[in-house]
Amino acid sequence: MLERVAVLSDVHGALPALEAVLAEPEVAAADLIVVTGDVAAGPQPVEVLDLLTGLGARVRWVRGNADRELVQARAGRPSEHDVSNWAAEQLRADQVVLLAALPLTLTLPVAGLGPVLFCHATPRDDEEVVLVDSRPARWAEVFAGLPPEVRTVVCGHTHMPFTRLVDRRLVINPGSVGMPYGGPGRTGHCSVRGCSCAVRDSTSTRPVPGSPPGRAIRTPPPGRTSTCAPGTATSTRSPPSPRATAADRRPAPERTDGTGRGHHGA
Repeated sequence: MLERVAVLSDVHGALPALEAVLAEPEVAAADLIVVTGDVAAGPQPVEVLDLLTGLGARVRWVRGNADRELVQARAGRPSEHDVSNWAAEQLRADQVVLLAALPLTLTLPVAGLGPVLFCHATPRDDEEVVLVDSRPARWAEVFAGLPPEVRTVVCGHTHMPFTRLVDRRLVINPGSVGMPYGGPGRTGHCSVRGCSCAVRDSTSTRPVPGSPPGRAIRTPPPGRTSTCAPGTATSTRSPPSPRATAADRRPAPERTDGTGRGHHGA
């Protein structure tokens, strides 16, 4: 049974940000690190994958839509995102094999929480969009196939950090390590444990030498921590409305047929 799990989401090939997050005390003290997808589609894909694989069995992985797109690009199906096509060409063959083998979800036992499900977007799809203010019926639809004993779900994809109690479950989104949504102060990882969950914020931004044009990343210094107690929290911590931020970071709206699709983030 794990006592504490550190969750890193949406690194997007940002090596300095990843290095800074791995040095955080909460991450260093964790029993396990779970990377919830979209790892390498960004300026330093090879180095990011080498750093994480170098940690061996201490890191567990799930697949993000951008990881899938890298594999597809190497197989001759280019992405609509230039940075993904560029990143795919940088990867070694063993790294493509790694990304191709990543699972959609991962469920681990965490003390005080029981089975915790980790995914990128939702438990059933790697690019479906649900937001902190999505209606409860939408969350119930997304979680319809989950076993009743899974009471905690950790996701990523939207780059928007929040915690919410919905559909009888605690939902945690740590935000993005490499491409935080909504400007400075939104870079995040989280520590999941039985007594609390902590979402970390960081603020520094700097360009990466040698990266593709137009790429900049957040490099996390020590930041603010927001905590909630599973089963007792009633408030929701959320970033600004997507309407208040740049169009190229906007997740797809929920469609009238009940589906929400596609936030790439790269």
